[in-house]
Amino acid sequence: MDLELTGRSTIITGGSGGIGRGLVLGFAAEGANVTIATRDGAKGEEVAAAAKGLPGRVIVVPTDVTKEDAVERMVARAVEAFGPVDVLVNNAGGVFHPRPFLEKPREEAEWEVNLNIWGVYNCTRAVGRSMVERATGSIINITSNSALEPSAANMVSTYGGTKGFVMSFSKGLAYEWGPLGVRINCIAPGWIVPHKAEDVGEGSFWRKYGYDFFGTPEAMAAAAAAGEPLFNVANQPIRRIGRPEDIADLALFFASRRSAHLTGQLVSVSGGAYMP
Repeated sequence: MDLELTGRSTIITGGSGGIGRGLVLGFAAEGANVTIATRDGAKGEEVAAAAKGLPGRVIVVPTDVTKEDAVERMVARAVEAFGPVDVLVNNAGGVFHPRPFLEKPREEAEWEVNLNIWGVYNCTRAVGRSMVERATGSIINITSNSALEPSAANMVSTYGGTKGFVMSFSKGLAYEWGPLGVRINCIAPGWIVPHKAEDVGEGSFWRKYGYDFFGTPEAMAAAAAAGEPLFNVANQPIRRIGRPEDIADLALFFASRRSAHLTGQLVSVSGGAYMP
């Protein structure tokens, strides 16, 4: 099926590893021209190098999405390189560190609010102006099962709350901008694991604590192949490890005209861990 994404100017925030890597490679494979916005420029360049040979072009613009001026400069660079932005994937986000709520320092909570809320706000405003003016565009916001399933927010309640904001924000704006030709949809990842440990940068939760808590992707894949029960997978109806391309496949659909009659929607990609 041709998704008609060839040449479409696409911004993917947090595109330097993990889910972001899967998104960048997925869009580039469909011929979209991708701007990677990431604080980890070196890791972003690794992803861009991995995309060489794919139909779409990829550039990296080091960006702190919590800073409005940095976002405005990134969007201007994307427009300069590939033309007006057709697709925005607000993927940048994260947990500073899982902790019981009463033990969580305020600065950690503020870090999560700034990245997960203000980052989405800044990028949506910067890109949305032109989309509304041109009466076209698709915005895909990556949320989390932590905003949907209480057990997924255990020890990360502030993070879950920020992702709940993103979902409500997306619905309200989808209603406001739908008549103006701009669609906004959400993807809530469940347990999504990179293929290799080196696929993520130093800022990723995998690097900060994930590999210590859960093991490396390679170890998880080996355990799954041996039939061993895996964290978060054993209780899913679909008992396999979720991968970045599982998120990318849905994002591509939401970005394409194949989903032209969909806006304000939320889909959990989690092997059935969440069923509304």
